[in-house]
Amino acid sequence: MPIAHIIGLGKSGIAAARLLKRDGWAVTISDRNSSENLRQEQQQLATEGIDVKLGYSLELNGSDLPQMIVVSPGVPWDAPILIEARKLGIETIGEIELAWRHLQSCPWLGITGTNGKTTTTALVAAIFQAAGFHAPACGNIGYAAGELALAEKPPDWVIAELSSYQIESSATVAPKIGVWTTFTPDHLSRHKTLENYYNIKAQLLSQSQQQVLNGDDPELRKTARDRFPNAYWTSVRKANLIGEKGFYIEDGWVVETQNSASLQGEKIVQASVLRMVGEHNLQNLLMAVAAARLAGIEKEAIQEAIANFPGVPHRLEHIRTLVGIDFINDSKATNYDAAQVGLASVTSPAILIAGGEAKAGDDTSWLETIQAKAAAVLLIGDSASAFAQRLEHVGYSSYEIVETMEKAVPRAAELAQAHGAKVVLLSPACASFDQYQNFEQRGDDFRQLCLALRQ
Repeated sequence: MPIAHIIGLGKSGIAAARLLKRDGWAVTISDRNSSENLRQEQQQLATEGIDVKLGYSLELNGSDLPQMIVVSPGVPWDAPILIEARKLGIETIGEIELAWRHLQSCPWLGITGTNGKTTTTALVAAIFQAAGFHAPACGNIGYAAGELALAEKPPDWVIAELSSYQIESSATVAPKIGVWTTFTPDHLSRHKTLENYYNIKAQLLSQSQQQVLNGDDPELRKTARDRFPNAYWTSVRKANLIGEKGFYIEDGWVVETQNSASLQGEKIVQASVLRMVGEHNLQNLLMAVAAARLAGIEKEAIQEAIANFPGVPHRLEHIRTLVGIDFINDSKATNYDAAQVGLASVTSPAILIAGGEAKAGDDTSWLETIQAKAAAVLLIGDSASAFAQRLEHVGYSSYEIVETMEKAVPRAAELAQAHGAKVVLLSPACASFDQYQNFEQRGDDFRQLCLALRQ
């Protein structure tokens, strides 16, 4: 019986374990952590014949080495244990690659990018489902891709949000349609250079039969037009459209064209039907419509899905309105660019809650938007003192270090009333791992604290 070892007892690791167990492998999952939740998973998986080792890191010594190692997205692809495994000839893959091997008879639609990919993926999945397809979102949101491979009913389409972590460990994934939403510096502590990060994203598009690219993203406009000569480009303005075929907004309509020079494009859906704020969401709408049209979906299903689309949790999510103040959860803004877009999208003046585990990146535009739109900034988490210094450096002094979300939310409500601000916005510009397990838990904490506020 072949032996497989899976690193990481998350959703994707469990799906990979069950998939390999079904295929006749002897499976072990290890996780460096040990918590009550993980122990419950351990007991459940033991009843399925899957061995789980908690508080354990894989070591490659002894005689019964695994033939395959499957890594969860959080495991660096250049971790010493994986380098050693590859030297020993042990096949090392990510969970997405494993799912692809089981699901490549289905068409895949792969969506990647620094920002915008979650909203775009959720919109695409909603459109495909309105068109009658069994097409649940998976990958970085929704299901683990392996869960779809385990399901009794295979999907009609695999709609996958794919991070750079997932792409770099999935060498053969080749979608029918690939979408690239944006490209700005992120995850450099893992990928080391911007070029590495770029090339990982580009790999997915290169292996896709058809490509959709954001023509309003400066870096993609500059670097991707020669690399993907047959791509469909999107732009919120027709004049900015790259090439002959693409999707743009004109007179309030999303328009599809196969020849931007001469032919009148076809109107698909009114942009105002989408209930999400911000120009970046018009771009997400364009990319979702482009993907749907390349898949042959009719206008009626697109119109219906977009009219009913509620938005994405933790991305400019409206929590409540209290005494005329909107409380908005943008916990998914885990880097400067996403946080800048979030703050730029809301009514000013706003009270901003920011901070967490800081990432490398250029904070210039974010700081400029704070100066223009924030009446006050409340700083939480490990980055609070460093962010305070950055704000001081640009001459912005209306900030307070409050350390925790529990202190930030009621203080933000007080400041909003004092400053006549219409919005309290959580848009951290940081990862969450200093105080939370993930950005979802951080956003849920913000939501609960907002809902607990009294008038």
